[in-house]
Amino acid sequence: MVLVAATQSGGLSDQVSPVFGRAPTFTVVTVEDGKVTGSQVVQNPYQAAASGAGIQAAQLVASHSPKAVFAGNFGPNVTGILSQAGVELVPVSGMTVEQAVKAYLAGELSPQPPGAAGPGGFGPGRGMGMGRGMGRGMAGAGWGPPPPPPGQGPEELRKRLSRLESELEEIKRKLRELGGE
Repeated sequence: MVLVAATQSGGLSDQVSPVFGRAPTFTVVTVEDGKVTGSQVVQNPYQAAASGAGIQAAQLVASHSPKAVFAGNFGPNVTGILSQAGVELVPVSGMTVEQAVKAYLAGELSPQPPGAAGPGGFGPGRGMGMGRGMGRGMAGAGWGPPPPPPGQGPEELRKRLSRLESELEEIKRKLRELGGE
């Protein structure tokens, strides 16, 4: 199985990039029998493109035939291209590539629904409009909190907190071993 993460400098220890199309590199990870067997850093030649960076980057990534792609955000064009190619888009923040891969393999990360673009883009308005109507487009707005973004519900946040607490304990243990605490 192939997994791809948008990254800054690339590699398993690099953080997953908050952006997809303008990420400087992509880390292509090969997984067999639930274990990472290899990784390769691919430069994103479209990072500084005047326009269409996301589309071209999505086509580049799709050429590696990944099962899933990790990034902080996916624009609507990227979502369309990768979804059409059968690739799962997995929103990730605050993790290294290695952590994201392990969490994905453990079923702890949820792919965003096919065709659901990240923040931004064009969508149906909910304003009062410029017509002579009574502004019914606002009906229902503001009734309760919005649903959490995919992968950011209470269950996922509890799992992430648990991972971070474990990581903190490991760091404290290493500091004690080194005599730094």
